[in-house]
Amino acid sequence: MMQQYLGIKAAHPGCLLFYRMGDFYELFFEDAEAASAALDITLTKRGKHLGQDIAMCGVPVHAADAYLSRLIRKGFKVAICEQAEDPAEAKKRAGKTLVRREVIRIVTPGTLTEETLLDARSNNLLAALGGAEGRLALAFADVSTGLFEVVAVAPGQLGAELARIAPGELLVSDRRLDEPALLALDGAFDDRLTPLPAARFDSGAAERRLREVFGVGTLDGFGAFSRAELSALGAVLAYVELTQKGRLARLRPPRRLAGGASMAIDAATRRSLELIQGPDGGRSGSLLALMDETVTGAGARLLKQYLSAPLTEVAAIERRLDMVGHLLNQGELRRQLRALLRRVPDLERALARLALGRGGPRDLAAIGQGLALLPDVARLFGQADLSPPPEGLAAALARFGDQGELARRLTEALVAEPPALARDGGFVAAGWSAALDEERALRDEGRRLVAALEGRLRADTGISILKVRHNNVLGYHIEVTPLHADKLATDSRFIHRQTLGSAVRFSTVELSELADRIARAGDKAIALEVQIFDGFVAEVLGAAEAIADAALGLAEIDCAAGLAELAERRRYTRPVLEDGTAFRIEGGRHPVVEAGFGAGREGDFVANDCDLGPGNRLWLLTGPNMAGKSTFLRQNALIAVMAQCGSFVPAAQAEIGIVDRLFSRVGAADDLARGRSTFMVEMVEAAAILNQATPRSLVILDELGRGTATYDGLSIAWAAIEHLHEVNRARALFATHYHELTALAEKLPEVAAHTVKVREWKGEVVFLHEVVRGTADRSYGIQVAKLAGLPPAVIARAEDVLHRLESGGAGNGSGRPDMAALADDLPLFAALAARPKPAAQAPADPAAAALMDAVKAVVPDDLTPREALDALYRLKALLGA
Repeated sequence: MMQQYLGIKAAHPGCLLFYRMGDFYELFFEDAEAASAALDITLTKRGKHLGQDIAMCGVPVHAADAYLSRLIRKGFKVAICEQAEDPAEAKKRAGKTLVRREVIRIVTPGTLTEETLLDARSNNLLAALGGAEGRLALAFADVSTGLFEVVAVAPGQLGAELARIAPGELLVSDRRLDEPALLALDGAFDDRLTPLPAARFDSGAAERRLREVFGVGTLDGFGAFSRAELSALGAVLAYVELTQKGRLARLRPPRRLAGGASMAIDAATRRSLELIQGPDGGRSGSLLALMDETVTGAGARLLKQYLSAPLTEVAAIERRLDMVGHLLNQGELRRQLRALLRRVPDLERALARLALGRGGPRDLAAIGQGLALLPDVARLFGQADLSPPPEGLAAALARFGDQGELARRLTEALVAEPPALARDGGFVAAGWSAALDEERALRDEGRRLVAALEGRLRADTGISILKVRHNNVLGYHIEVTPLHADKLATDSRFIHRQTLGSAVRFSTVELSELADRIARAGDKAIALEVQIFDGFVAEVLGAAEAIADAALGLAEIDCAAGLAELAERRRYTRPVLEDGTAFRIEGGRHPVVEAGFGAGREGDFVANDCDLGPGNRLWLLTGPNMAGKSTFLRQNALIAVMAQCGSFVPAAQAEIGIVDRLFSRVGAADDLARGRSTFMVEMVEAAAILNQATPRSLVILDELGRGTATYDGLSIAWAAIEHLHEVNRARALFATHYHELTALAEKLPEVAAHTVKVREWKGEVVFLHEVVRGTADRSYGIQVAKLAGLPPAVIARAEDVLHRLESGGAGNGSGRPDMAALADDLPLFAALAARPKPAAQAPADPAAAALMDAVKAVVPDDLTPREALDALYRLKALLGA
């Protein structure tokens, strides 16, 4: 057995080997040590190898998915090794034989298909970086849904594309590990990197394999792929075949994405704006979580794709907006539609599991149920009193095709609640197959005969507690208590089978014959059901493209209906998109912050305008902390993202010229793992903006330069504004506490100074959160510190120092504050110096001492009212009063 294990393990380096032994997957040697630590399960030992104990641990087969999920999340790859023959067949071979085992698949982060291992509302992508002729390309696929796409990437845009795709696994040729574009990512994707031999990326072999898989003589019908794109596509295809052990997933024909078709958003900007992930790294608190009103898994995945890659073509955006607008105006249609869509199963993932041979009767039932709902969805849009659906909705409905016959056959053939596995049987409805019904009748008749035999044996033997039972070891058998065993043992009809502490088991010739009959009928019934299952799977896979198209149509409708629901609930309006550089928002609101107030109630959030048109292209925003500068910056960026996704937006009006690239540097933290301070992270992000922003870009910068000395930071911020104005010429919002920068508004024609209004009331600061033209005269940092709870002594000293610095009271004639003079006047030392010296201790006063003793002797709880009055008189007497 260990020889077999070591041979299989050697063929799958880099993987933990789940080696099937009975009802467990066992792991040995280093695999066992790694798995026991990762899964927190017991590590044992069994036998020796080369004189050393063999480490061992295992997980139950029935619970394997839960353990697999934990291992995959920790970055492991797992090879699943199953028994490939029946033990009875192995015993027929001469000599000591071992059941043959084979690895049936390799589970990796990018190739998951199990429902229990996947997030129903997110794609799980496998990506490959290909290259040829000096070009790079990224191909990516979702094995669980059939998505298969490729995009050419410039070296400088690799990070942004990977941030958009967010692959679970990234394949790279072992000859490209030192690719400059990859090294520039600075290890950001190292935990998802899988090096492969360069042969897997050969573009010529990839083209041949793609033609073979998709059954075409040329790939021209799919797009004009470059050699780099073919290289990446071929690597994805080869890896899927490798991990699925020759079973190719059902992938759609590859789709080539045009460069620049979506808004470029780098990883830092995605994090800063919390588009997909919230502050804690999860979904909660993100823009996606707010916008997602979809009711199907496929719709949720499509919305995430929309948000990850906002469009840059006005016509395509308007098509989506028309769909949302139609369903917003047709409220009753939308409500009925969403109720219907809630009943739609995940067709894409059911289809993928069937294609890979991992599906079961439940997946067939899901296909049947989903296809059966298509006519109902179409009928809703065909109601006589409704206006015709716009182009996008009409195209989505056209994807449904005619799947009525397949839907009918599946729904009639399958029971309402089928089992998960075909081998369990019992999923074909009665009356569907005459042959199956006959075998089931024979099986059930045999069971009735067994029950009748039990009654006769009780009567013949006089043992009323005699029972005919069944288990997987003995099959059908007769069971009595030890008290009655002797009576059966002396009867020649009964054959002893097993003795237990609480029961003795027998058999008879008649029972054995009945058991064989039942077993044969049961086996035939299961075999017929499996045959019916295989036939339906072939039928479904034959219609796979049509089913996948229908699933996509349903997802598009669900996505549009969800965005319409969002628009109605949050009072969003339709944006106006154009190809110019306009950016005019009236009454804009931050969608996530506003939602925190509850249901977008009128007046809860202070709305603000933003116009980055001619003469105002670069806003310089000043104002105190806590006034809402960062919120204002982010809300305008989010409105642009939502608009180009095809969503209505949180504003009274919005006119947006297409944004080709979005840059955000709002907030920063150090990156100790890569040896970067907070200021270094800030400068790297600022460098990306200043090197890549174009006149069609939107840039938001918050307090650039704050992480270093005041004059250094001011100088960097000053130069950055000049560069944005003169070189990048991008639309930009620049928030700062360097009030000196407002002088640029008088020198640079496109710079406009704005501030966030505040009011002072009885020494307190009141934040109005209203953005107006002008500049702030103060930062109100001390007032914010007071709100944060700094000790009163610290606040008082800070106010004193600020007053002296602003008034020049600590000056030294150089024009700069005299810090030495302030330090000489430290209030702590001044207070110590002014403290009076303790006087010499005076001699004790006998009268005072007597009074103190009398007070100490009084126990108020023990006194009556009269005694208390007497005690008071005595104390007054001691005082001489």
